[in-house]
Amino acid sequence: MLASILLLMLLALSGVRPYDRTTWILEIFPIIIALPILWATYSRFPLTTLLYVCIFLHAIVLMLGGAYTYARVPLGFSIAELLGLSRNPYDKIGHFFQGFVPALVAREILIRGEYVRGKKMLAFIVVCIVLAISATYELIEWGAALALGQGADEFLGTQGDPWDTQSDMFFALIGSIAALLLSRVQDRQIQRDKA
Repeated sequence: MLASILLLMLLALSGVRPYDRTTWILEIFPIIIALPILWATYSRFPLTTLLYVCIFLHAIVLMLGGAYTYARVPLGFSIAELLGLSRNPYDKIGHFFQGFVPALVAREILIRGEYVRGKKMLAFIVVCIVLAISATYELIEWGAALALGQGADEFLGTQGDPWDTQSDMFFALIGSIAALLLSRVQDRQIQRDKA
């Protein structure tokens, strides 16, 4: 409950003076969808602590991207300077989390529901789910670009990169694979929560 209150406070703070109000709304929209679902399912389908922490961190990434726009997040400029990059890479952090957190969500649901048997098949399906989510998000971005016209530049955050869509999906893939490295931790928490 405390995490929800803190998240709502951070969400409100991120929306006080965002760089672009439309971009902020588009970027934080997943939080607006996820929070009521998490509240509604908490008593009958509580997630592992690992997953709640990761969802919280992903929400922070989304709020920063919404408040500043992904191309203007200060942390991204620091990373770009450190790595000698020509563009702000904060968008890639967002897409990494877009793979990392949904992979853990999908994995937990599939394990607890006993929908998939076999660790290799589970990993394969989790990665496929993440790539489907990432591709769907890229289609939503494309639709927003068509609907908003030039106003979609802040939401898209391509920064002139013609391969932005492909690299976004690649970073989601990397995030999903990184999430699988936490399989043992997640498995232990799932087993502990069953008891």
